[in-house]
Amino acid sequence: MNSAEEKIGKELDVSGEYHSGSESPSEPPIDPIIEKRLLRKLDMRVVPILWILYLVSFVDRGNIGNAKIQGMEKELKLKGQMYNIAVIVFNIGYVVAGVPLNIVFKKTGPKSLAAMMFCWGLTVLGQGLTKSYAGLVVCRTLEGICEAAFVPGAAYLIGSYYKKNEFLKRYVIFFSAGICAGAINGLFAALLAKMNGTAGKAGWRWIFIIEGCITIGVSFACIFFIVPWPEECKFLSPEEKEVLLRRLKEDGGAVAHDKLTFRRVLGFFKDWKIWAAIFVYIGAEENANSIVNFQPTILKGIGYTATGANVHTIPVYVVAMVFSVTCGFISERLRQRYIFAMIGFITLMIGLAVEIAQVKTGGVRYMGMYFMTAGAYLVMPLSVVWIAINVGKGYKRTVALAAIVAFGNCGAFVGSNVFITKQAPKFHTGFCTGMGFCCIGIVAATTMYIGLTIENKRRSAKRAELPEVLDEMSLEDMGEDHPDFRYSL
Repeated sequence: MNSAEEKIGKELDVSGEYHSGSESPSEPPIDPIIEKRLLRKLDMRVVPILWILYLVSFVDRGNIGNAKIQGMEKELKLKGQMYNIAVIVFNIGYVVAGVPLNIVFKKTGPKSLAAMMFCWGLTVLGQGLTKSYAGLVVCRTLEGICEAAFVPGAAYLIGSYYKKNEFLKRYVIFFSAGICAGAINGLFAALLAKMNGTAGKAGWRWIFIIEGCITIGVSFACIFFIVPWPEECKFLSPEEKEVLLRRLKEDGGAVAHDKLTFRRVLGFFKDWKIWAAIFVYIGAEENANSIVNFQPTILKGIGYTATGANVHTIPVYVVAMVFSVTCGFISERLRQRYIFAMIGFITLMIGLAVEIAQVKTGGVRYMGMYFMTAGAYLVMPLSVVWIAINVGKGYKRTVALAAIVAFGNCGAFVGSNVFITKQAPKFHTGFCTGMGFCCIGIVAATTMYIGLTIENKRRSAKRAELPEVLDEMSLEDMGEDHPDFRYSL
C-alpha cells in the first residue's frame, strides 16, 4: 500500500477490491453482534423462499425433456427438428421479454414474482392439455415470456440486501435450486409418468398437468413470504433496519434517486463489462441448456430405458450442486471470481472432450455428463454476480442482470439446434459446438479480468490526486463512477 492510499484510509486486498480502512468519524462502528443477528435473519427470510420458487421454475422449464421420452414425441407426431423448435421458442420469449419485464419488476416490487409464477404455471398446465404441436409451441413461448424476469429479479432482490462480498454465496445457494430441480425432475417425471392412462390421459401429459398445478398453488402461497425492498422491510427491528441500510450505503455504488429513461437504458448497453459478462454466461449456458433438454435423450441412447435415463440424471445434478456451492463459497471467501470461472470452464471442457471422443463405453460417457454439468452450473451463477457487483446499484444493475440472463440464453438458440436427431446418441455436432462456446466464455472472462484490473489501477492513480475527504453530497448517486468505487476481480 502506498502513502497516498494510506492517507485516504483505504485498504487494497488481494482481490483488487477496496474497503474503508476506518469508520466515518461522525458515526460509531457497527455493533458486530447486531450485524451477526441481522445476517442470520436475512439468511432465513430472503433466500429460502426464492430458492423454492426457483426450484419450481426450473422443474417447469426442464420437464419437456422428460416428457419427450415418455411419449410426447410420438403422440404429437414430432418429426425432424420439431422438438428442437419447441425447446427454442421458450428462449425466444425469454430473451425478448427479459429486460423490459425486469424493469417492470423493479417498478412494481418483489411481490410481482408471485404473479409471474402464476402466469407461467398456467402455460405449463396448457402444455399438458394441448392437442397439437402448435399448442405446445405457443405454450412454451408464453412460458419463456412469463419466466423472463424471475431469475434476474430474484438476483436483484438478493443483491439489494447483501454487500458485494456477501452476494455470491447467497446467489449460489439460490442458483443451486435449479441444479436440485434437475435431480428432482428425473425422479418426479418418472413417477408421474406411471399415471399413464389415468383419466384417459397419457403419462407425459400428467408431468405437465401436475407440475403446472403445483406451480399455481405455490404462487398463491409464496406471496406472503417474499420480502419487500430493504427500505420497506418490516421483519427487522428498527435497530436492525438502520444497520442494514447503513451497511448497504457503506458498501458503495448506491443510487438513491435513480430515474429511468429509454435513452438511459440504451446508454447502459454501451458498457463493455455487461457484454463481456454476457459472453461468459453464454459460454456456459449453451452447454447447460443442452444438458437440461437433451440429457435424458443422450442417456437413453447409450443404453438406459426411458425411466432409467430419467433416474440417472439425479446423481449428475447432485454432484453439480455440491461442486457449485462449494466453489462459490470458496470464491467469495477468497474474493476471486475469475479463477473460479476458469475452474468451471476447464471442468466443462473435460466433460465435452469425453463426449466428443465418442468412447463406446456408456459408463465413460455418463461420467462426461458429470463434468459438463458441474462446470456449466459453476460458471453461470458466478458470472451473474460478477457483473452485478461491478455496475453499482439501481436501474443499471436491474438492466445488467436482465441482460446477462436474457441475452445469455441466446446460447440456447444454438444448443437447441445442434443436437441433430439423426446424430443420436453421439450428437457429435452438438458437443463440438459446446466446446466452441466454452472457448468463447474463456476469452470473455479473461478480457473482463484484464479490463477491470487496468481500470482499478487507473482509478487508484486518479483518486490519489483528489482531496483526502470528499464532498459526498456532490458525489451522490454516482454509483460505480464514485472515486472510491473499485471493481471486483
